[in-house]
Amino acid sequence: MTIIYNALSGALAAQAALSATSQNVANVMTPGYTRQGVLLASVQPLQSGAVSAGSGVKVASLLRFSDNYKTLQLWSAASELGRREAVLPYFTQLEQVFGEDETGINAGLDAFFSALNAASVEPTSAPLRQQVITTADALAQRFNSLNQVLSNQRSSVAQQRLAAISHINSLARQIAELNREIARTQGTGVNASGLIDARDSKIDELAKLVALQVVEQEDGSRSIALRGGQPLVIGARAATMEVVVNADGSQTLTVSFANETFSLANTPLGGLMGGLDEFENETLVPLMESLTEMARQLADNVNNQLAAGYTMDGSPGLPLFEFDSTGATGVLHVRAGAHAAELAFSSDPDAPANSDNLQELIRLQRRPVTIPLLGEVALSDAITQLVARVAMQSQQNTTAHTTAQTVRNQAEENWKSTSGVNLDEEAANLLQYQQMYQANMKVIAVANELFESTLAIL
Repeated sequence: MTIIYNALSGALAAQAALSATSQNVANVMTPGYTRQGVLLASVQPLQSGAVSAGSGVKVASLLRFSDNYKTLQLWSAASELGRREAVLPYFTQLEQVFGEDETGINAGLDAFFSALNAASVEPTSAPLRQQVITTADALAQRFNSLNQVLSNQRSSVAQQRLAAISHINSLARQIAELNREIARTQGTGVNASGLIDARDSKIDELAKLVALQVVEQEDGSRSIALRGGQPLVIGARAATMEVVVNADGSQTLTVSFANETFSLANTPLGGLMGGLDEFENETLVPLMESLTEMARQLADNVNNQLAAGYTMDGSPGLPLFEFDSTGATGVLHVRAGAHAAELAFSSDPDAPANSDNLQELIRLQRRPVTIPLLGEVALSDAITQLVARVAMQSQQNTTAHTTAQTVRNQAEENWKSTSGVNLDEEAANLLQYQQMYQANMKVIAVANELFESTLAIL
């Protein structure tokens, strides 16, 4: 009878192994599936005696082929890729807008100062004076258009951040619920591999949004915190991330867990959220401030120089530009009602044809202005340097994105080498476990023959 019991345990073990292999083959194309296998262990003899070989085999446990280090590397790579990928479209748009030769601010500045140069040939010419006003208005519109692009991008960043926060909160709740199910399932002795795969897939999705610290607990759950240590998920409880809109349009993030609220100000978030924060604070806002300051100094310099001269009728010069940093329709405009005869090109109230003040206006093109991102720079070079700065940042992000994509691909391949399903390996396992099952069934058949022979003798 011992032979039959041994063979029966072997057949059952082979059946369990075949079941695990069939599950692997069935999920060969399932994203995030972790392959499984059986751990076999021999059963010690139940009878005493030196000739008792043993009591068969048992399935000691169902293995889940997972390497925590490789999984953590996969999530870290996802965060860096999300961080770089989030800002690619913004940089692409900035490069296109700033680098446009025909509609850019540089072209507008050139046209404005070219009109001033043309007017210096005949300072009293009404058409030439009107051309100065026309090009000034076109220049103001270029500033306003570019400022609107930057404002739209900031609004888009804010909306994308809100959408990401909603997604983060949803994923945190789902992960917490999966933690609950995993702890309950493992407590009853049921295989929770499918639930663990679902949870790890959610964590991978969450890692693309924010950089994470993940710690596995004894009950099988995973605790998740942000890079700064603020909790997102602990056991079956999830935190809630919220955003507060400040008076200046900026957003401040908080995380609420239990009865505690944690501020995320100055916290490097990583992932998509970190990429958006870096782009807004290091590129977009400084660029908006620089463009606004450039428009202000252009308006002040031109208006101050015109105030030093005289119009066609000998009156003191009037402003040409109006600047408003909070204007709903733009930061820069030509003064409403400006007329060609009001341009103060002359330095002598009794000599309308004098162009001394006009020459000073022309020299403003090379006069230094102070820009937040650039320091002191000639007005004609400011936009060129801003374009170069945007292009450099865009190129750096593109290079970093390419590297992050490569690292992510390598992390995925590394993860698959341990956890992924290999059809060749599974085919070999199928053959081996099939032979194991058939061999054990043959042992049972032999044992039956021996038993019948013994009965026949008796």
